[in-house]
Amino acid sequence: MPTHPGLKLSRAAPPLAASAIQALPATNGTAAGQLPSEYTQRREFPSTPTVFDDPLLSLSHPVYGLPGRLVDNFATLGIKTIYPWQKQCLLGPGLLQGEKNLVYFAPTGGGKSLVADVLMLKRVLEDRDAKAILVLPFVALVQEKVRWLRNVVGGISRQNDLGQQPPEGQRLWAARADKDTIRVVGFYGGSKIRATWVDFDIAVCTTEKANSLVNTAIEDCSVTRLKSVVLDEVHMIDDGHRGYILELMATKLLCLEQDVQIVAMSATLTNINLLKEWLRGHSYETHYRPIPIDEHLVYNGKIYPASTTTSLLKAITQVNTNPATQSCAQALRTINTSSHNEFKDPVLNAVVALANETVRAGYGALVFSSSRGGCESDALLISRVLPAFQDAPLATQEKRADLLGNLRSLSTGLDPKLEQTIPVGVAFHHAGLTTEERELIANAYDAGVLKVCVATCSLAAGINLPARRVILHNARMGRDLVGPAMLRQMRGRAGRKGKDEVGETYLCCRQNDLEDVVDLMHADLPQIESCLISDRRRLQRALLEIIAIRLATSREALDDYASKTMLAYTTESDAIQQNLEESLEELRKVGFIEVDNHYNYQATKLGKAIVTSSLDPEDGIFIHNELRKALQAFVLDGEMHVLYNFTPVHDLGSVGINWRVFWNEMQQLDESGLRVMTFLGLNPALVNKMLHGGTLKENTPEEKDTARRYYRFYLALQLRDLCNELPIHRVAQKYDMPRGSVQTLGQTCEGFAAGMIKFCEAMDWGAMASALDHFSDRLKAGARSDLLALAKITFVKSRTARIFWDNGFKSVAAVANADPNELLPVLLQSQPNKARLEAKDEQKYREKLLAKAKIIADSANRLWQIEMRQDFEEE
Repeated sequence: MPTHPGLKLSRAAPPLAASAIQALPATNGTAAGQLPSEYTQRREFPSTPTVFDDPLLSLSHPVYGLPGRLVDNFATLGIKTIYPWQKQCLLGPGLLQGEKNLVYFAPTGGGKSLVADVLMLKRVLEDRDAKAILVLPFVALVQEKVRWLRNVVGGISRQNDLGQQPPEGQRLWAARADKDTIRVVGFYGGSKIRATWVDFDIAVCTTEKANSLVNTAIEDCSVTRLKSVVLDEVHMIDDGHRGYILELMATKLLCLEQDVQIVAMSATLTNINLLKEWLRGHSYETHYRPIPIDEHLVYNGKIYPASTTTSLLKAITQVNTNPATQSCAQALRTINTSSHNEFKDPVLNAVVALANETVRAGYGALVFSSSRGGCESDALLISRVLPAFQDAPLATQEKRADLLGNLRSLSTGLDPKLEQTIPVGVAFHHAGLTTEERELIANAYDAGVLKVCVATCSLAAGINLPARRVILHNARMGRDLVGPAMLRQMRGRAGRKGKDEVGETYLCCRQNDLEDVVDLMHADLPQIESCLISDRRRLQRALLEIIAIRLATSREALDDYASKTMLAYTTESDAIQQNLEESLEELRKVGFIEVDNHYNYQATKLGKAIVTSSLDPEDGIFIHNELRKALQAFVLDGEMHVLYNFTPVHDLGSVGINWRVFWNEMQQLDESGLRVMTFLGLNPALVNKMLHGGTLKENTPEEKDTARRYYRFYLALQLRDLCNELPIHRVAQKYDMPRGSVQTLGQTCEGFAAGMIKFCEAMDWGAMASALDHFSDRLKAGARSDLLALAKITFVKSRTARIFWDNGFKSVAAVANADPNELLPVLLQSQPNKARLEAKDEQKYREKLLAKAKIIADSANRLWQIEMRQDFEEE
């Protein structure tokens, strides 16, 4: 087959041959008599009915009350009919009218999001002032959902297009176009800390951001506009890290007793009745899945059916009791051993063989690995057994060449391992990659350009990458066995609706994990419960928030709040009262709240500052002490002290300090930077000790605070380099950090910096707030002060802004008045080490950059017009 002329392949490792997989004869119905997995309801719905069988399966049916344009948009996105279970759920008592809350369970891939979308959009469309919040646990899911919803609401106006009187119960909306469109905005990471209802109609948020929105709205009394709150992945409510904030937020809404519909959904929920009682709503549960899943266990080179408990236990019992006399008939298929040293491990051999079989059959495979390094290693080995780049159709070759070109054009450049794997249709996807890299890879996989994607287990719930075959390279995340919920999330990715007739999962298991894996595969999902009593600090945060926003200020109101938490449905009232008393007393002792003689509570200035900046109380104490010290001697003749205060204080335990790098950077600090270290109490002798194998103690509270300062300072050094225009991949190399982690650091610090500015404002530390605010723009732009104006232009950040400056485009006006063709050479210079392609591809590449130049020019024009308008108004 001819080769695409534009791609120069890198020197890759020699090809290998994957082991063959052979079918074994079926006995006693082992292979032929398998039932569908527990994810399906094929016995209830032998085949999915059509709208001809049931008109209510069409969203255009009058009972749903959806505008025709919305129904058309859903159809354009591939949703032409709904499933019977979705119909039954939507027609539950009072749901379409917004009179009842809803808690429902549906498996991954079962279409649960559509139910929430319909209910939420109805609330927003019925009231011109209505607002909605959709809460998701991961930034990647927020970004994906924002794109989806913008397509769903595209072209929809909330006014009556026919100019007729709207149906009874609906408002007649004014005709201003800017008020009639539905604005979908994502809030996460570095986005605004105190957004207002003016910014959006539908807010898609991470949990912390959603809680902040609700707090702000309650405090300024605009919460009456909130009509819908959707809690996705609600099973994470008992996650002690951040999930418990879902309980805090929902309880506030229940206390308001206002007209807001709460919709909670999950694919891994067991005690649904607890949530139903707590949220005072309707519940619905289904196990229907449009694409059935065939599940398998791979052990010792053999594939066993695992779709029913009986067949699985029979296979495992015989393996355990008498392996020597095991009959091959017990298994469905066997994987031949490999002659290659690389595949001596039977688990790795099985993973590669199964992935190879999937691709050669024309399907996609999603492989889950336990670590980032495992992802990359698996991807490299799988790529060595697949058909060569030259053997792919020319159209596929071209698309893979385009993908490599797009990755190469990113500021981080092309990862050398991806450069080896992508030509044969394989890539890896983990948190060590940048957002742009992950998005390009996910889109290419979804489009079929890539056939195998290897992801970490931790991303199973944070990505939406369905596959014909899901392969689990053991059931561990790091060293620990994954939980039943995580396993179900991974298995649930099998089966592409509209592309596959069936999904397949293969869990590859080692001998010493066999018993644990069997238990895991058949373990019941854990019962969710409130986290507020397991750690009193969480209850303290809940109480501080409701006192600070004045939702509850009397002891009677606080008791009422406690009675509406999920905790009240699982814990004795005496235990709650005791924890309430002790938590309030602790908040008073540390100076977060005050109480008068009538037992009325109010937040102190410090308490309000902590809530305003979305801090946990414990973190708030640390931050308060750090900033109060800084007020006495803030080092303003350099940037390190400001950057240190922009560095987050939570999740620092995951930071791996390379003490050699720390020592080298410390040696190169100027006088200002060394004064910051001295002021913070960071000892060069301790850094030297750590360099030679010492241990950073974290046993006492004082030692933990000291360790926090070392972690923060190490991250502040990285922020310094980012703000001084060092590219992300260079910072990652320098500090021995994954480039995705460096990018996430920059994004997280934007939001944390905004929180610190609000903290200082709430404490009436105006000078400190101004000093921090002045530097925050540099943090966002990733550039020095002279480039801040240019960095506001779309696609012009950091390195690109510097190249524009060096080429004479030193102002927004200069870019706005330039022809896009004048900007093209500048953009070509800004591409990192791009290998020159042959003429055909070079022309295509220039066309892409020219389109980018037009967007840049348009963005600069809009900014320039705003500047001129402001200048005119000032005159």
